[in-house]
Amino acid sequence: MTTPPPTSTDPIPRGIRIGASFSWRFLVIVAALAVVAATVIHLAEIVIPFLIGLMLSALLVPLSNGLQRRGWPKWVAILGTWLVALGTLGALGLLVAVQIRLDLPRLETQVEHTIASAKQLLDSHPFGLTPDKLTDYVSDGAAYLREHASTFGEGFAHAGTGLVHLAEGLFIVIFVTLFALIDGRNIWQWVTRLFPRAARDRITAAGDAGWKTLTAFIRVQVLVAATDGIGIGIGAAILGVPLAIPIAVVVFLGAFVPVVGAILGGVIAVGIALVFNGWVTALLMLGIVIVVQQLESHVFHPLLTGTAVKVHPLGVVLGVTGGTAVAGIVGALFAVPLIATTNAMIHAALQHGKQPEPEPLPAPEPDAAAAEPDVADEPTGAPTTQ
Repeated sequence: MTTPPPTSTDPIPRGIRIGASFSWRFLVIVAALAVVAATVIHLAEIVIPFLIGLMLSALLVPLSNGLQRRGWPKWVAILGTWLVALGTLGALGLLVAVQIRLDLPRLETQVEHTIASAKQLLDSHPFGLTPDKLTDYVSDGAAYLREHASTFGEGFAHAGTGLVHLAEGLFIVIFVTLFALIDGRNIWQWVTRLFPRAARDRITAAGDAGWKTLTAFIRVQVLVAATDGIGIGIGAAILGVPLAIPIAVVVFLGAFVPVVGAILGGVIAVGIALVFNGWVTALLMLGIVIVVQQLESHVFHPLLTGTAVKVHPLGVVLGVTGGTAVAGIVGALFAVPLIATTNAMIHAALQHGKQPEPEPLPAPEPDAAAAEPDVADEPTGAPTTQ
């Protein structure tokens, strides 16, 4: 006689228990992330320069290490790296200033023509902006400024405070980059010693993977931005669009903000072509922008990235959108490198200490000699009996 299985007296189904356990753990994680995000927002004047310095370090540290491997003394390599960085920025600024100076007479003439055309357009139907109406608008604007003078004074005071914070941020960027070049490895080892001893090897492996991914991402972004800037700048120069070098620099800087920066740089290039060269040149400029960005997105970027930065395009779009919603242009700038670095660190931490799975051995190929019978050894006829 078989005994029936014992019935459970627990009124809560097992599935609901599992779901509840998962839910409260998930809520704890969300709460911890919210605390971290609130802290970062509160300390944004420190965190943002620190992140900028970290990204700049990811670009400069490999150069400094390469010079040291070639036999350069450490301080000479660091000084050479700084000279390369500052020299590049200075050269870009000099090229922009020279082109603006050369194109200034043409720009003044074109701006005067554009303003005259705009006045004629506004004076015509349906705008009807006559000189009397324009005078009234100017008088109303002056009265508004007089009434809100105190508000504008507060705005200028805030602008002055912003300049002070900008100088402080620049100071933090320089020192973060400098100390990363001097003693970055030892700084990370000091950070790992803040964690329990059993977790230090795993955290070290995660940090190495994250740094490798960040350096690869920054290197790829520089090359991609240079491709966009050079391609669109050459196209603007061929079409005779003024300020071709400033356009290239704007496109180069904008490309560091994925998706959004490339679009904004292209819009600026097309807008300048439309204002100074007409709609035909603007359409040609638009075609050049589209061709360059398509080549960059589908040819150069996958070729340069390879498997170094494993972020799906959907993750890039969602990351940039979420970063923009949370922190504006700053969030869009840091969203993708943060996602790529965090993904690499988590993957390295999970894989740390695991033995790699052995690759399956290939199936043995059948022996042709054994598979095919030897015709010479087979009897050619039926055996005979004596």
